[in-house]
Amino acid sequence: MTSLPPQPISPLDGRYRKAVEGLGDTLSEAGLNKARVHVEVEWLAYLTTHSLLGGTPMGDEQLAALRDWAQNFGQAEIDELAETEKTTQHDVKAVEYLVRARLEAQGLGHLAELTHVCCTSEDINNLSYALTVKQAVADVWRPKFVAVLDELERQAQGYSDLAMMSRTHGQPATPTTLGKELAVFVHRLRRQLRQIDQVEYLGKFSGATGTFAAHLAADPSADWETISREFVEGLGLTWNPLTTQIESHDWQAELYSRMAHANRILHNLATDVWSYISIGYFRQTPVAGATGSSTMPHKVNPIRFENAEANLELSNALLDSLAETLVTSRWQRDLTDSSAQRNIGVAFGHSVLALDNILKGLGQIDAAPEVLAADLDANWEVLGEAIQTVIRAEVTAGRSTISDPYAALKDLTRGRRIGQAELVEFVQGLEIGDEAKQRLLALTPAGYVGNAAKLLSYL
Repeated sequence: MTSLPPQPISPLDGRYRKAVEGLGDTLSEAGLNKARVHVEVEWLAYLTTHSLLGGTPMGDEQLAALRDWAQNFGQAEIDELAETEKTTQHDVKAVEYLVRARLEAQGLGHLAELTHVCCTSEDINNLSYALTVKQAVADVWRPKFVAVLDELERQAQGYSDLAMMSRTHGQPATPTTLGKELAVFVHRLRRQLRQIDQVEYLGKFSGATGTFAAHLAADPSADWETISREFVEGLGLTWNPLTTQIESHDWQAELYSRMAHANRILHNLATDVWSYISIGYFRQTPVAGATGSSTMPHKVNPIRFENAEANLELSNALLDSLAETLVTSRWQRDLTDSSAQRNIGVAFGHSVLALDNILKGLGQIDAAPEVLAADLDANWEVLGEAIQTVIRAEVTAGRSTISDPYAALKDLTRGRRIGQAELVEFVQGLEIGDEAKQRLLALTPAGYVGNAAKLLSYL
């Protein structure tokens, strides 16, 4: 048997690559190395611009060329790093050698010893991860999330007045509108997005155990804490002054926990929409040429929402693991965080894939008003709540002497299907004020939705 040519193991890099390809620019090994090169170059730029540790400022064109090289990090640099790491057996050291070689090529060899000076690997890594994760959220995950939110709100507004039977505990309950139920998800998801947007992306830059020891040994006169703060903040991150060798990763745990929470709400959305499809509240739009079942030609399966469920669960398994693992480090440093962080892209990828499926799924469904109306008309007993509540108000106001109105409606409606005629007969026989009686007689299940549509104003 012949072997296949090299194949991706993860479906994110195979079957679903197109849906998640934007993440590869940041949350891949190459993306991380590009960020490492960027941080190393910017540290060189900072040192030379401020004439620190004997460095002299580069010419404007030289610095621009160095930054341009870092910005255009590509396949040549990827290949060179891979070759160098075969010898160094250390990824960050390979990056250092890559930058040194570039300095020599640009005639800046006299600055080579400033490459990675006063840095432990984690000074470079923590800033690189913060930059790549921040970019992945902003450029890939968040736009997908917002696209789902926008489509969900569009449908919520469009169905704001479309009455629908609620099903608390799976049983017919006080009616609502389809739009209001979708709006609940919009409201929940927006709240999570606000919290994700508020996450701080922290960075440390203080040496081997976070004490600036090497910095002070090299130049005791420099204000290294201010230098560190300015450098980290100059990268668009928030400075963390108190760390061990590693940045403590609390911000990562906070971000991943909030993303996992958002994923869980999306999972709830997927299961609810799937359930509405199963009872006919939503019709699926057949996709030309698509097959629902290999043997049952009639089927249009809700695969987008099922796919989303599975990918949200996979994403959360990793996000939860990352949030738990990254906040613990033995003493001043162990390597568990390094191994765990290489899976950030996988966690993001499954979430992005789920968002892609939810967005496509929402675009392939339409409400079925006639099914919703028929279901409401078949469940007049849900008006029992309104009737017993009105009776209570009438008793309190002195316009009725009915005892235990709840029990009376319970006897009439619990576990029974009754229609309009039975309810009308019951209401007409009630000892209540005429205005209240007429209000009840005018009620229908489809009209018993309270302020459901008005509540969408809170979106």
